[in-house]
This record gives sequence, C-alpha cells and structure tokens, in this order.
Amino acid sequence: MLSIEPSENSERDNYKFLIGSVIPRPIAFVTTKAKDGTLNGAPFSYFNAVTANPPLVSISLQRGAKGVRKDTARNISELGEFVVHIVDQENVDQINQTAASLPPNQSEIELANLTEIESTKISVPGVKEAKIRMEFVLEQVIELGDKESTCDLVIGRVVQFHIDEAIYQDGRIDPHGLGAVSRLAGNDYAKIGEIFTIERPK
Repeated sequence: MLSIEPSENSERDNYKFLIGSVIPRPIAFVTTKAKDGTLNGAPFSYFNAVTANPPLVSISLQRGAKGVRKDTARNISELGEFVVHIVDQENVDQINQTAASLPPNQSEIELANLTEIESTKISVPGVKEAKIRMEFVLEQVIELGDKESTCDLVIGRVVQFHIDEAIYQDGRIDPHGLGAVSRLAGNDYAKIGEIFTIERPK
C-alpha cells in the first residue's frame, strides 16, 4: 500500500489522485446568464446533493490562473440564479462540446446546438435536451484555497424540478431510463451498469 503526503505532491498529482479515486462522479451541466444577456453553459463533475430539506446541491468551480473566476461562478454570484441539468447518454456528446474555452460573450449553448428553454421560477433558461433539469437560486458561495482563492464552492437551493414523464413513476426516477453518465479520470466516462440491492441494517 502506497502512503503519500499531499503537501509533498504537485497540485497536478493531487488532482490525478482525486479524480482517479473519487469515482464515479455525477455531472452537472450548468447554465447561467451573463450581465450582457449571454447564456453560458458548462459541465462540472465536482457536484453532489447536500440536503433534501431544504433541497440543496453543491458545485465546486475551480478557478483559473491567478485566482480568476470562471464565467459560471461569476454569473452565479452576480445574478444569484442558475439551472443544473443531469448529463445522460443521449446528450453527453453535445455537453462535452460546451467544455471548450470561449470568451464570456460567446454562448456554449449555440456552439453545441442545444435548444434553449425558458425556466418557470428564474430568469436563466435551461436546455431542452436534458431529461432532468433543476432551477436554482444561490444559497451561498464559499471561497476556498490556501494562499489565494482557487475554488468557488457554490451551494444552491432548488426552486423547481423538471423531469421527463417517461422516466417518472410513482414519485421515483427510473435510473435506466435516465441513463445518467458519470465522470471518471482523463477522457473517460461511465454509464449506469448493473444495479444491485442491499438492505440497510435496522
């Protein structure tokens, strides 16, 4: 068994260990609106549920060189609204295109030929190609990092769920019908595989 001290590692090596170990990771495709009205979209795999009451999720957005915020983090902080879509087998190729580095005034939605759809409770649109999308208002942004901020941990509160009727039954979501994909390391993704059940102890 290898035993490695993170402080003696490069940031890149620690990154590789984390993304290779914490798998599979769900992927949030996040749409936000810039001040000039541009609809931005980007995928993030440091994403998960926080609590159901109130319904909160977290998304970690790594900063660029010299602590420069990503468009998504800046837009969320300024407007306080965003939409999260679950990435699935049918839309993953289009969503992958939105990971390209574009100027803030150029829309990744247009680049990937995704279809804009209005939200119900917030001003930021979503995209039609997702089987599940959730409208959020910002709960909190936590700046993290040692010497300078290297990450924005965004916590958002769900104000509206949108779920494809084909995958919804009796208050539950069919995991096979959703066909969510997850992020591994490098360029690798994973599909929903064999599902097994283990009863929790009482």
